[in-house]
Amino acid sequence: MQSVQEEPKVYQGQFGEYTITDEDRREVWVYRFSLTVAAVCVVAATGLVAWQGEAAVAWLTPIYSIFCLALGVSLLTIHIYMAILHRVLQVFWGVGTLSSLALALQTQEPLALAVYQHPNWLWGIGFLFAALTGIYFKEAFCFDRVETKFLTALLPLLVSGHLFGFLSPQPAIVLLSLWSVLFAIFAFRKFFQPASCDIGDKSVFAYLRGELEA
Repeated sequence: MQSVQEEPKVYQGQFGEYTITDEDRREVWVYRFSLTVAAVCVVAATGLVAWQGEAAVAWLTPIYSIFCLALGVSLLTIHIYMAILHRVLQVFWGVGTLSSLALALQTQEPLALAVYQHPNWLWGIGFLFAALTGIYFKEAFCFDRVETKFLTALLPLLVSGHLFGFLSPQPAIVLLSLWSVLFAIFAFRKFFQPASCDIGDKSVFAYLRGELEA
């Protein structure tokens, strides 16, 4: 793992030279840490469901709240060249989070149980998972990681499977367990990448900003 505090280094980008600062590195570490928190939430929730079944539903709402917050921080600090894609993923997060809040305020049941019994709520809450899928896709496209390729397909399968009713409980818990394991592997491996990988080519960001301003 690399330390956050490093000497500034000049890189040659596609559109000129750029420098990676300590602030850039801090953003990367916040991104990686928040992804890890989200992954731990998924692992914890899956483990509780597998271990305690319906008795675990009361714990899932606070875990899900932490997951939503961590994912929001990840989407705030991730570096994506296409600004419009970055904004779309953030909007997806907002729609999913507000839908989750609306359901939590409307029902007296634990949130997880309400979604389980009323899959149509996934038309709103599912946007949150679409945002996370966007992160998986970005990581798979940029770094060609095997686990992120599986995650990009697995999460939409889980959500749509419950929404449209083609996943029975037993296969669903297997896929849920696979999601939690692969998400944990993905988040853990991020800490062993150079910070410059997640920062990307800053000259491209500068060029795109100039194009928008022009």
